[in-house]
Amino acid sequence: MNSEILHARLKENFGFEKFRPNQENIINTILSGQDTLAIMPTGGGKSICFQLPALVLPGITIVISPLIALMKDQVDSLKTNGISACYINSSQSSEEQQFYIDNLKSNTFKLVYIAPESLSYLDIVFNELTISLIAIDEAHCISSWGHDFRPAYTNLGYLKNRFPSTPILALTATADKATRTDITKQLNLKNSKTFIASFDRKNLSLEVRPALDRVKQIIDFVENKPNESGIIYCLSRKTTEELAEKLKKSGITAKAYHAGLDNKIRAKTQDEFINDDCQVVCATIAFGMGIDKSNVRWVIHYNLPKNIEGYYQEIGRAGRDGLPAETVLFESYADVIQLQKFASEGLNSDVQLAKLDRMKQYADALSCRRKILLSYFGELVTENCGNCDICKNPPTFFDGTILAQKALSAITRLQESEPLAVIVDFLRGSKNAYIYEKKYQELKTYGIGADISWYDWNQYLIQLINLGYCEIAFHQHNKILLTPFAKKVLFEGEKVKLTTVVKKVIDKNEIKETKTKTVKNSLFETLRKLRYEIAQKDEIPAYVIFSDAALRQMETLRPISDEEFLAIDGVGKAKLEKYGSEFINTIIEFQKNKKTNTKPKKESNTYKATLELFQNGASVEEIAETRNLGISTIISHLAKLYLDGIDIDTSQFISDKEVEQLQKAKIELENPNALKPYFEHFEEKMGYEKIRFGLAVLEKNNQ
Repeated sequence: MNSEILHARLKENFGFEKFRPNQENIINTILSGQDTLAIMPTGGGKSICFQLPALVLPGITIVISPLIALMKDQVDSLKTNGISACYINSSQSSEEQQFYIDNLKSNTFKLVYIAPESLSYLDIVFNELTISLIAIDEAHCISSWGHDFRPAYTNLGYLKNRFPSTPILALTATADKATRTDITKQLNLKNSKTFIASFDRKNLSLEVRPALDRVKQIIDFVENKPNESGIIYCLSRKTTEELAEKLKKSGITAKAYHAGLDNKIRAKTQDEFINDDCQVVCATIAFGMGIDKSNVRWVIHYNLPKNIEGYYQEIGRAGRDGLPAETVLFESYADVIQLQKFASEGLNSDVQLAKLDRMKQYADALSCRRKILLSYFGELVTENCGNCDICKNPPTFFDGTILAQKALSAITRLQESEPLAVIVDFLRGSKNAYIYEKKYQELKTYGIGADISWYDWNQYLIQLINLGYCEIAFHQHNKILLTPFAKKVLFEGEKVKLTTVVKKVIDKNEIKETKTKTVKNSLFETLRKLRYEIAQKDEIPAYVIFSDAALRQMETLRPISDEEFLAIDGVGKAKLEKYGSEFINTIIEFQKNKKTNTKPKKESNTYKATLELFQNGASVEEIAETRNLGISTIISHLAKLYLDGIDIDTSQFISDKEVEQLQKAKIELENPNALKPYFEHFEEKMGYEKIRFGLAVLEKNNQ
């Protein structure tokens, strides 16, 4: 179609002076009658690609969309632009649905939005409709390789058979190579043309933080942005509600959003957020899909996302107006364990677990985060972005060219047919059954990296993947494949910079085995007894409650708050809720009953290390960084040392006035064992660290 006509329509109906990248080409392809697959990032203008053709084409455009929220938002937007549109879904009464179906037959509407589950409503009237275009949004949902597979989408392949001359437009913001191929196949697209827009959203800053005192970090973050809208994505419905309540207590207008809420409540929350009447929405991942709110200034992930596709789609809801926007991802070990459980129990578990690993690798990365995201989607760039936490605070690099050549050569020798673990075994010259069965020990470069540990090789390979020299083929049993960049390293002398491997510890834990002798009346034995009693009562094996390793870690770190207890390996949210209070109370009671005249020489090595650094003038923050522990853990060490008779100036941790406030709270709350009641009593304005040290002061003074 004439470009002037399309530009006139764009301006007249949507108010834009010019098309965004790929939009006009996609529209012209559709108008020529050709099937199309469009991969465009959130905020890239996908909707225009079918809304504008709908106005030009003679009949009706059917838009298949997975979410009611998306339908309502886009239909409202179209109506505002004077375009006749409707949606049909399960939120409507049968009378409403029939009303819209009747009006479709009389060509009242140019677009109808419908969920794949509701498509059967139109079956009986399909023959009476002139369907000019079928647009399938969130098309990745059709692929089991995708990040949000929906069984109802798998039935959509029949549409091409039923309407062979009607062009189909499949759209998605995030799809890797395997998913793109699968979308085309599953939808039976004929001679389709694929358009892939750049995934580079330069206006989004990228940051990953350890999940230490998440709530406090979030409150501080939001309070510094009083007039800016944001979304906080949470893994569970319960977390959205709890977090929203905590934000509200701090004077922040926040609401929860999840599928378990009444439709009217969800719709009201969405409307208030869109209209800037609600600053923050704490939501599960369903929220925001298709919402056209352009001034979302920040997105926070309270939990680690389950894959990069979902993460990228969700952060893309910030800064859609092109202005700077911030994204923060909190990473915790507990999240990884929970997500691994979900993935292992779901459909296509091997692929989903691999994608979760890739997400974790991104969070653990020491190289430019934007380069990692872009290379994941097949977009290779050489320059660092300068707008992520790694670029702003770069790690120390070294010349890793030889290591890269060894790794890439190994992948070549293995004919790009093996996953990461086998490549590492091959590099290290492992003599396991799989290597010998494949006769890999006979290949030239076998054992070329035997001098480097398995862990380090694993991390170097992850860095090479993140840098775009190789990639994971999830749909081919996670084989590692070379990218065009690899050739430059192997044959053209390109240098590769890698970062020194540092074992990153999450959530305050020193993840290492401890060989502690069993001591009668020790905390470990006390906890083991409690575990046994619970196991007897619940008629389950004791190890199902907590492993010995978990009890050992409890003995070392002595968690006395919900957050600290969650930081223990093997403690998830369910176990915290079911067993947390009993174990925390037991730990607190044990510490109360222990003798307070223990000399420093009898302290465990971990307390000795903290004390030595503290006595040498290091701050709590410096000790935490040096020891790779959380600030809360260092505070608990110092509080224990103080109780055990070490001379520590407590005024640097809590003032006399705050101690008095804590003493009053102790009386009012009837001396609770856990810290959380105090935290809530002070409306979360007195941190756990202050509370812990204050209670230590009161205990030592017998108050």
